Amino acid sequence: MKTKKYFHFLLVVFLIGFNGCSEDYLEKFPLDSPSDATFWSTESELQLSINAIYRSLYFTDRDVTHLPFQFLLDLATDISWDRNLSSWQLLSQGLITPNDEPLITGTWNSAYQTIGQCNRLLANMEHAQEVTDPEVYERIAAEARFFRAYWYHLLTSFYGDVPFTVEPLDVFDAKLPRTARSEIHTFILNELDAVASILPVEYPANERGKITAGAALAIKAREALFSEEWDIAATAAKRIMDLNLYQLYPDYSELFTYAAENNSEEIMTIQFSRANQLTHQTPIHTRGRLGGGYVTKIPTQALIDSYESIDGLPIDQSPLYDASNPFENRDPRLQATCVVPGSVFLGYQFETHPDSLMVWDYNTNPPRRVNNLEVTHAYATFSGYQYRKYVADEEREFRGESELNIMLVRYAEVLLMYAEAKIEKGELDLSVYDAINAVRLRAGLPAIAAGKSQDELRKIVRQERKVEFPFEGLRFFDLRRWKIAEDVMPGTLYGRPQRDYEESFIPTFDENGIPHYDAYGDELRQFDTRNFNPARDYLWPIPQKELDINSNLTQNPGY
Repeated sequence: MKTKKYFHFLLVVFLIGFNGCSEDYLEKFPLDSPSDATFWSTESELQLSINAIYRSLYFTDRDVTHLPFQFLLDLATDISWDRNLSSWQLLSQGLITPNDEPLITGTWNSAYQTIGQCNRLLANMEHAQEVTDPEVYERIAAEARFFRAYWYHLLTSFYGDVPFTVEPLDVFDAKLPRTARSEIHTFILNELDAVASILPVEYPANERGKITAGAALAIKAREALFSEEWDIAATAAKRIMDLNLYQLYPDYSELFTYAAENNSEEIMTIQFSRANQLTHQTPIHTRGRLGGGYVTKIPTQALIDSYESIDGLPIDQSPLYDASNPFENRDPRLQATCVVPGSVFLGYQFETHPDSLMVWDYNTNPPRRVNNLEVTHAYATFSGYQYRKYVADEEREFRGESELNIMLVRYAEVLLMYAEAKIEKGELDLSVYDAINAVRLRAGLPAIAAGKSQDELRKIVRQERKVEFPFEGLRFFDLRRWKIAEDVMPGTLYGRPQRDYEESFIPTFDENGIPHYDAYGDELRQFDTRNFNPARDYLWPIPQKELDINSNLTQNPGY
């Protein structure tokens, strides 16, 4: 079912790097670890070091959940919600503080720990150069440079100006000031461009998951897109397209299952393996109570209503949309991404109407009626919907130990980055339509006809990003880089109707494609109130612990 996993991540406590100077950092590492002068002396030790750095891709919010951090970012947007009283709720409510440990401090520390590991490896790997295959030596250096650039990309996206170093620093002397984000941005682009010319285009099957030239170019395209450098973003994306290596997986509904693992759409992945003690808990946090889960991470009504009808029109414009039967004739990505009332999930009939006290269990032969925990349990889904992505039928007994690989970058994003960059440049040529339509046609929607204006195409590509990538973390960055978070985030978070779906329950959509429920909001479930202060919330606070021990740091505005 699964190909052999490549990475055997080891607990290498000797990889001590610059870790943001946290006071508790020294407590986590013994003083009898190998020294820089003695460890990096063989090819195998270089391999161990870079393999440990790969482990940083699976960063999570510490003790709260064990899901990939990249997924969790969507919990602080309009399309997802976290039932746990966690940092994600505080962030989306505008209540996050510099003292937040799991998210604000944890992200900072994990980033600088990995950057420190990269700096230390790059500074000391020359000790093994004479006994290492030159091609392997160059590739390991390129991988370390990639990870350092990747984490600086995340740091600057969250915190803005941050301390910057490419040298290994003594933890007692690392009181660096903040470096301008623009300077770090230039470094990131240059590094990713350089390593893209060194890294392999692809690896043998037994080494799937290693960073390729395509992954470096994809993160470069993201970094440029986030900074509105359209030429650079379009060029980087086009270089990936011209590799003629990646293609869209034909079945979106199968894309996030074991059947599609290691497919041609994957560009950058986290490779999980129970044998190597690296798993994630996505199923237990998205599966419902009947499926043995906690259903803590859920989609909102705003996401459900954002999917177009199968004719490619928004639901407030399509003659095919029936609000009393809202899941028929819809973009197939809706039910591939979310579990909606009337569907079957993990062998159970899924219903969230309050009168549906019994449902069918199709896991037995013949099927039987069972108590509907999705209605009777106090902590069933608050919105009336669940996520289906990355929940596999094959893993019912491993609900908290999934080894389904996670895609951090896939080819659909490259196509839409290319299209967006070209649109913003005003180059509305056929290649833009080809890129967008490839994604739409794969989903089962009609192609966009030529002749659209720049503003029309901008709305189309933003719509595609919203419905193509839910629960993949990109929505968080999109709301911020498009500078629409203050228009999208504030207000009530809605779920399904409290009782029946009515013909009159059709939202209105604003210029940003956001559904509004002014006419019937009282008829819907309401489970949170969001807030966003544009003078403060486009950046996260600098962790208070870092300010306390580093007098050269300053806090972001509003915190």
